[in-house]
Amino acid sequence: MINLAKRETKLMIAVHGWSAIVLGLLLYAVVLTGMMAVFADEIGIWSAGRVQTVSAFQRPIDRSIRDLAARTPVKYHDDINLFEVGDHGLGAFFHRDEVAKSGEPISRGIYYQLDTADKIISAREGTSEEVFGPRNDDALSSFLVDTHVRLHLPNPWGLILTGILGLAMLVAAISGLLIHRHLFTNIFTLRKNVGSVLVARDRHSVAGTWSLPFAFVLAFTGSFFSFFGTVGVPIVAMAAFGGDQQAMNEAIYGNPVKPDATATRTGNLDRIARDPILRAGEIPTFMTIEKLGRADASVTTYHPAGEGAIVPVSLGYHGATAAFDRIKPLIGARPSFGGSAAGMMSPLHFGNFFGVLSKAVWFGLGFAMCYVTLSGLRLWLVRRRDQQRSLDWLERATTVVGFGLPFALALSAAAFLLSMPRGSAVFWTPAAFLIASAIAITAGVFMRTNARLGYFLQRITGATLVALPFLRLVMGGPGWPMALAAGQPVIMAVDIAVGAAGCWILWQHSRISDRKLAPLPAALKRAE
Repeated sequence: MINLAKRETKLMIAVHGWSAIVLGLLLYAVVLTGMMAVFADEIGIWSAGRVQTVSAFQRPIDRSIRDLAARTPVKYHDDINLFEVGDHGLGAFFHRDEVAKSGEPISRGIYYQLDTADKIISAREGTSEEVFGPRNDDALSSFLVDTHVRLHLPNPWGLILTGILGLAMLVAAISGLLIHRHLFTNIFTLRKNVGSVLVARDRHSVAGTWSLPFAFVLAFTGSFFSFFGTVGVPIVAMAAFGGDQQAMNEAIYGNPVKPDATATRTGNLDRIARDPILRAGEIPTFMTIEKLGRADASVTTYHPAGEGAIVPVSLGYHGATAAFDRIKPLIGARPSFGGSAAGMMSPLHFGNFFGVLSKAVWFGLGFAMCYVTLSGLRLWLVRRRDQQRSLDWLERATTVVGFGLPFALALSAAAFLLSMPRGSAVFWTPAAFLIASAIAITAGVFMRTNARLGYFLQRITGATLVALPFLRLVMGGPGWPMALAAGQPVIMAVDIAVGAAGCWILWQHSRISDRKLAPLPAALKRAE
């Protein structure tokens, strides 16, 4: 039980309400897209129809990397990043670090994309900002992640805004905790035989109370990611490295070895790729090669956390001999509490520390947070019904964003499925989002009542979701027997989840009568 004086309680209620009103709709958008981003990999597999299950790092890569190195200028041999692209193809970014005119470190080089037969399907030269971006086959998952991370705003403003939203969530969570006088009682309080406003308030309190720990974790880790690169890195670089961010990155992430530029053939990369799978128990998700072809070359592999662990693992190897060197901290030259804490941020934020189970829990808690945000806005409006005419715009905006955003995301998925076979998904995925947003906004302006607006947006969202699995099949996606035979049950699972969600929305709204959607007489509104 939390006891606050009446004055402090009123202050906390005001802080709780206004923190949600000022940034609530943007916060809702970030959390909703974050729910989707938790399953970005699975959505990518489902939407692109990927049936390949053998990792690029489980196939021979040594000859491919040496062939790429032979055709790449030596100036880009300083650093090579290896990672998976598409349907378990291999991405290789040969680059060197430079300093831009603005003083910020940048990476410039050549980015190759290889298919599963080691054939080069793309080669682009430029900075990392220029060569990386959404591909035709992952335009949908990339769109979801980018919306969540920076709301498609240019750097660093998108990250700064999402960081501020994380702090707003933290404020709402703390103030919400303080205004709940009977915290543990509220976890189970769901009254039925009371007015609709009290029922809505009980649901808001229950969902908010159960998701409080998640809100703290999500807000803190999200703010960390947003402010780490935009604010933290420049400050630390200025304080400890004279503003040299490149030197700071080398000290924090590099491999401290004695420089030796003697030309030496790098060890067998296939051996290096196999060894960490045995040591870490997980397939690498990322591999870096520093100083290729030199005696001081080093290789680092990055792995997700193993069974029963939450901190990701990285292993270091001597490049010239391909011999194992050490377990490498993610940050710093030696293991530290700070490095381990930083390594926990990504698993805690995206919920991928225990496979699909933890992702499902994070998805559910994210849904609860979306409900808390939306219901909180509505309750705030209900308490101010005497100002209803002046706040009608906010009620409409809440409905447009609350129900229009899921519709826009569903229509983006439909546009991706239609345009990917034609190679134009990178354009049509965000374009469909904008078209759906325009439809929702137009409906918000011209619909007669707010109730009809919500009904329309939810019905069209449900219908779109139901259509997605059939649309995927019609556009040539693999059927369930093929997906299961290939070891990709994710495709069937997402089909079922998307279709079930659409059916549930349509079923819920099939019981709504026209009488409930009719506008209330003015006298009745005042009485209510």
